Amino acid sequence: MPGYNQPKHFTAAAGLTFKRSGGGGGPSGEKIEHRIGVQAPARVIWEILADLPAWSEWNPLYTKAEGVLSIGKPLTLTLQLPDEAPETIRPVVTDWTPDSLLHWKLTMAGGLVRTVRYLEIDELSEESCVFANGEIVGGLLGRYVARRMGRKMYRGFEALGLALKDRAEARWRAQGGKPTSAS
Repeated sequence: MPGYNQPKHFTAAAGLTFKRSGGGGGPSGEKIEHRIGVQAPARVIWEILADLPAWSEWNPLYTKAEGVLSIGKPLTLTLQLPDEAPETIRPVVTDWTPDSLLHWKLTMAGGLVRTVRYLEIDELSEESCVFANGEIVGGLLGRYVARRMGRKMYRGFEALGLALKDRAEARWRAQGGKPTSAS
């Protein structure tokens, strides 16, 4: 999210590292994030993200998505974390900007866990972007949940990022674009 400290990332070899987010008036909690380069324009990535009914065709983390991208409106998502049973969640959209970002919030365990989920597209050039997707887990039990589920969350975010990259670059090639990443 703009203005936030960049999180420490982890790789399978390095282990999971959390970065406390917050300050500057934004949400606070444990931040888990995956970032990936995509050789496609922001508009192509956004077309894929904004088509919620098609998420079931490509998205390994959210295997079903329903709702309207409108601030204050709920979404109904089937969350499929690695090695976990599917779970239906009902977050509320807090922000969205075409070709740029989608944010939602979710409250669980009677308000003891609050999350802010973000999917963001950072345009590097007309045909190249960085896609960041992550979550800030806060609330009284937020740190516990992030520590317990952090690796699975990261693996899910990574799977979403890789699937989105593949789909966006394939779509861009089909439209006559020429991604340079090997996919």
